[in-house]
Amino acid sequence: MKTGIRSFCIIVVMMVSLKPSILFSQQADTVSPITYSGFLDVYYIKNLASPVTGANKIRVFDPVDNEFNLAYGEVSIQKKAGPIGFRVDLGAGKVSTLSLTGLFQQAYATVVLPIGDGLTIDVGQFVTHMGYEVIESKDNWNYSRSILFGWAIPFYHTGARLSYPVLSNLTATVSILNGWNTVTDNNTSKTLGLMVNYAVFSSTSITLCGISGVEQAEPSISGKRNVLNLIVTQSVSDNLSLAVDADYGEERMPAGLATWKGGAVYGKYVLNQKSAVALRYEIYNDGSNFSPLSTGASKLSEITATYEYKPYDNLIVRGEARNDMSDKVFFDGKSTPGTEKSQLTLTLGAIVLF
Repeated sequence: MKTGIRSFCIIVVMMVSLKPSILFSQQADTVSPITYSGFLDVYYIKNLASPVTGANKIRVFDPVDNEFNLAYGEVSIQKKAGPIGFRVDLGAGKVSTLSLTGLFQQAYATVVLPIGDGLTIDVGQFVTHMGYEVIESKDNWNYSRSILFGWAIPFYHTGARLSYPVLSNLTATVSILNGWNTVTDNNTSKTLGLMVNYAVFSSTSITLCGISGVEQAEPSISGKRNVLNLIVTQSVSDNLSLAVDADYGEERMPAGLATWKGGAVYGKYVLNQKSAVALRYEIYNDGSNFSPLSTGASKLSEITATYEYKPYDNLIVRGEARNDMSDKVFFDGKSTPGTEKSQLTLTLGAIVLF
């Protein structure tokens, strides 16, 4: 925790030390193409089972019970490509230490080549193209991340990606990557990624993602890790939005073929300009129970209810109740580990934007 706070303070000092024309480009310098943004995300979580281990099992970003925490502090600096640009996202906190590489969430250069309607090429480190949710909780409907986001797909990659608008409503992206959640590759093979986004209507979008590559270290390689991801979003009205996220993954391991799969449904209803409610239900099945993403329980599910309130434009407050469930005793009890089939948590989070 202290390390995370110290790292974020360093980021703030770096921002303050920048030239005023860069730091305040959004307000004072309309000529400069460099912009910045950021946020600070803090929370408190309570597991009503009061687990003896103090652990919220399967929770990647909020794994410790009865704690105030700096979830994430982030500063983003970006120059939109015209035709050359870049983006750097610097972050610190619990999210960074659990899923990322130190201070850098993203750091990549961009060039747009004058081919057709413009071929965009990014090279460096960037977040994954897989999944409906993202690392920053402010951009998700719920405060906590789904099981799928934590276990079924990667968080980030290092490599190159090429994006092209095939049609006005169809964009394709191809990536050549070092692998899952790594800066340097652990073998001589490269991982391939694909994303196709199709805007069926202005209110309906379908995204198909895939990733395939060898993720085991040499010389102990049995086969490739392959994952397919389908995302469907639907805007029913100005107030109601729905989404579906589904994953299927497999990897050839020394003990055989490991498979994992799951799906999540989302709903968000905007009550008024300051408040909204969101629901998420998902299931996750690691039937092989020996995949690299194994949680120790073969069938998991969860339901999450989130209330969001924005007292100010730059402040988001979220209260959340979440119940994680297993097909067998897996979660920790008050006196004994691994004796419960479910865990109910309450979370209060606050996000300040700047």
